[in-house]
Amino acid sequence: MLIDAHGRRIDYLRLSVTDRCDLRCRYCMPAGYRGFCGWDDLLSADDIVRIGAAFARLGVSHLRLTGGEPLVRNDIVDIARRLARLPGIEDLSLSTNGTRLAELAVPLRLAGVMRVNVSLDTLRSDRFAAITGARVDALNAVLAGIDAAAAAGMTPIKLNTVVMRGFNDDELTDMVEYCVARGLSIRFIETMPMGASGQTAFAQYLDLDEVRQRLEREFNLLPDVMPGGGPARYWRVADSETRVGFITPISRHFCDTCNRLRVGADGMLYPCLGDIASRSMRPALDGNDDQLLESMIHQALEAKPLRHRFDAAAGRPLRAMAHTGG
Repeated sequence: MLIDAHGRRIDYLRLSVTDRCDLRCRYCMPAGYRGFCGWDDLLSADDIVRIGAAFARLGVSHLRLTGGEPLVRNDIVDIARRLARLPGIEDLSLSTNGTRLAELAVPLRLAGVMRVNVSLDTLRSDRFAAITGARVDALNAVLAGIDAAAAAGMTPIKLNTVVMRGFNDDELTDMVEYCVARGLSIRFIETMPMGASGQTAFAQYLDLDEVRQRLEREFNLLPDVMPGGGPARYWRVADSETRVGFITPISRHFCDTCNRLRVGADGMLYPCLGDIASRSMRPALDGNDDQLLESMIHQALEAKPLRHRFDAAAGRPLRAMAHTGG
C-alpha cells in the first residue's frame, strides 16, 4: 500500500503513453507546439507494462491510459491487453479525444478497457474546429466514437468538458441533455494555468459554482457519487442515469482526497499535476532494475505536496498539459 507523507492512500496511476495528439486544443497543445519528446525518449510498450506492474505490486489497482492522445499509438490495444492482465489491476480505463474511438472501441473493450472518458468541449462543429484546430467535420467522428464505445459495452462513459467563459458556457444545458438522451455522464472542468497555453486560456476561467447554479435552474440535480477515483463532485439528473460532475482545481481544490500519481510519456514521474516536482524513471527502466523502480515510486510520495499551487507564482508548473499527461 502506498501512503504519502500526508496520510493519503495512492491507488490510482495516470499513465501517459504518448505526448502526440491529432488535435491541437488551445488550452493543451496549441498550433505551433514543438515541445514533444524525442522518439527515442518515449516509453516503449515494455516500459509501460513494467511501470504498470511496479505500481500494481505497490497496491495501485486503478490505471488510466492518457496522452496526448493514446489512440494515436499503433500498439495501444496490445498495451491495454498486457496491462489489464497484470495482477492487482482491477480497473483499466482510458482518456481520449474520441477521433479514433469508432474503429478501436471493440478491440479496446476486448483487451480489457472497461470505460472511457472522452474530451468534448462543444457540440457545435464550428466551435469544435476553433478549439481543436481540426476540420469542421471532425466532430462527427468523435460523436460516432462515443456511440461505438457505448455499443461495445464500455460503461460508464464520461464526457470531459472544459468550461470557457464566452466560448462554450452557453452550451451547458445542451451538453447535459445530450448525455441524458444517451445515458452518459459529464464532468465540467475549470481551466487550469498549465504552461503558456493554459495561462492564456485561463483568461476565460469560469467558477463552476456559477455553472452548477445555472444547471440547477434547468434540471433537478441530486447529490450523488460515481466510481472511478477521480476528483469530481457529482450530482445526478433526476429520473436519469446521467451524473454531472464538477472538477474545481481553482475555486475549490480537492487535494485532501488526492489518490494519484502521474507518469509522462517520457517516463517522468509527477507526484502532483500542479507542482514542479518530477523525477525520471529512466535509470530504473534502462537498468532493468525493478527494485529501483519501486524505490523511485516511494521517493515520489515523499515529494507529493499537501496541495497543488496553480494559484501561486512560486512553484507553478510551466510545462504544458500535453507534456505532463492529461
